[in-house]
Amino acid sequence: MSTNRIQVLARATDPILQNGVQLALRTRPEVWLVDEDADPVRTVALVAADRFDERTTRLLKAVQGKGFTRVVLVSGELADAEMLTAVEAGVCAVARRADSTPDALVRLVTAAAAGEGALPPDLLGRLLNRVSRLQRHVLEPRGLQLGGITNREGEVLRLVASGLSTQEIADKLCYSQRTVKSILHDVTNRFQLRNRAHAVAYALREGLI
Repeated sequence: MSTNRIQVLARATDPILQNGVQLALRTRPEVWLVDEDADPVRTVALVAADRFDERTTRLLKAVQGKGFTRVVLVSGELADAEMLTAVEAGVCAVARRADSTPDALVRLVTAAAAGEGALPPDLLGRLLNRVSRLQRHVLEPRGLQLGGITNREGEVLRLVASGLSTQEIADKLCYSQRTVKSILHDVTNRFQLRNRAHAVAYALREGLI
């Protein structure tokens, strides 16, 4: 196996779906399919489901129970609240099945492997608009501000929510990559969050960005 390929454990709530995911990834040069005996530290777990239900939750817990912390969830039916719940449960990247082409799956796995995380842009857009309206129409007229994070931290989190990588955020804000990583590290530590996607979900849910 090439050392540049990302190890992926593919699991699904039914055999047909699992075979489909494995077929989509098997010929991709960027990834290498492995089984549950693989080193969880070096492996991204991709969990696929028809919908976010009790079976999906059990499968996610089983994968995480084996030590896999970089988990991607692909689900057919996924409401906004369920996406945030999945992220808060430890999933670092989420996508809908309808959007999950082989190229998209590779992008999700690559993001998870790099610690970047990913959420559907339409979800992020709706939540960001909701928070923006709250700030603009309710808080600002009363001289109030959303608290909990600094302006610099909020700026970085908004760019993470927009799908930018560490390098792209550093370039856009004229920071070093180390500074961007340090800001994200401070936020995740302060609020006891698991990863970048969890930080964005938390900030959105709490109205911090």
